[in-house]
Amino acid sequence: MKFGIVVFPGTWSDGDCHHATSTVLSQQAEFVWHGDRDISRFDAIILPGGFSYGDYLRCGAIARFSPIMESIIRFAERGGQVIGICNGFQILCEAGLLPGALMRNDHMEFRCSWINLRVEQPDSQFSHLTKKGQILHMPISHGEGNYQADPETIATLERTGRVLFRYCDERGGITREANPNGSANSIAGIVNERGNVLGMMPHPERACEALLGGEDGNVIFRSMFTPWRQPADVSQRK
Repeated sequence: MKFGIVVFPGTWSDGDCHHATSTVLSQQAEFVWHGDRDISRFDAIILPGGFSYGDYLRCGAIARFSPIMESIIRFAERGGQVIGICNGFQILCEAGLLPGALMRNDHMEFRCSWINLRVEQPDSQFSHLTKKGQILHMPISHGEGNYQADPETIATLERTGRVLFRYCDERGGITREANPNGSANSIAGIVNERGNVLGMMPHPERACEALLGGEDGNVIFRSMFTPWRQPADVSQRK
């Protein structure tokens, strides 16, 4: 698989994403400047973490209007894989590729720590190498990771199996204490209706080697380039 890793002014996790996908997982990876428009050579697009355009106005609000985003929207509409990590998740919401918004952490603090994620939906192209209820360990690093949406949208995400990951404690329990930012229903990662666009606040690219503290993040990237037979249209799940 060939990954295109988008670089905006202020992006800082692009190097980590490149290292995880190319050096660790032996896939092709290439940096793509935000002003470029041609992404036809890529099989998947990564929107990395960082502070695109300094997070002025709102996180991801300016990056959403970068020239490359028009191409990414068309890429996603054609079924191409897109993963937005941290600031990338914020950009996907601003661009309308995912519903909802990322707000200030409810405790109004920036949090940089390792957390636990419970796999809620293994039937996806981003998680099919996991098992339902599996606990993944990876870091967060954000001040505005509080995922919120209107009650109807949250209910739809839950009903259709579009919540892939949820913050949990070390035993898999969903508790207020294990939620690092106040996200609704402890949501940590969601996909679009088609299931080919993932947004998540935790950083899988920073959990790719044992030396760094863990390798659980690799399962997400591996799921992306490992053949998977989709059991059903995600949007039709009840």
